Order: sequence, then structure tokens, then C-alpha cells
Amino acid sequence: MLDTTQSDAAPPKDEPRGCLFALSQPPLMIFLAVIGCLLLMAALHDLLLL
Repeated sequence: MLDTTQSDAAPPKDEPRGCLFALSQPPLMIFLAVIGCLLLMAALHDLLLL
């Protein structure tokens, strides 16, 4: 039979989440991707066209 009791190794529920949890959010990743693309396009424009 499967033991469903909680052990002492389980983390508490109100533990603060770290930076990797924040980076796993899709809106934040879309925002960072857009900003990164704009910076990349500006850098390529400066390097190749000016």
C-alpha cells in the first residue's frame, strides 16, 4: 500500500521562491526576449550598417 503521510523532508509551504521560479514565468520570458531582440538588432545595426 502507498504511504501518503508527509515526511519531515518536505519543504514548508510558505518558503520564498527563488529566481529560477521567476524566470520560468512565460510573460517575463517574452518580455526579456523582446528586449534582447531589440538590443541585438541595435547592435547589429551599429556594427554592420554604420
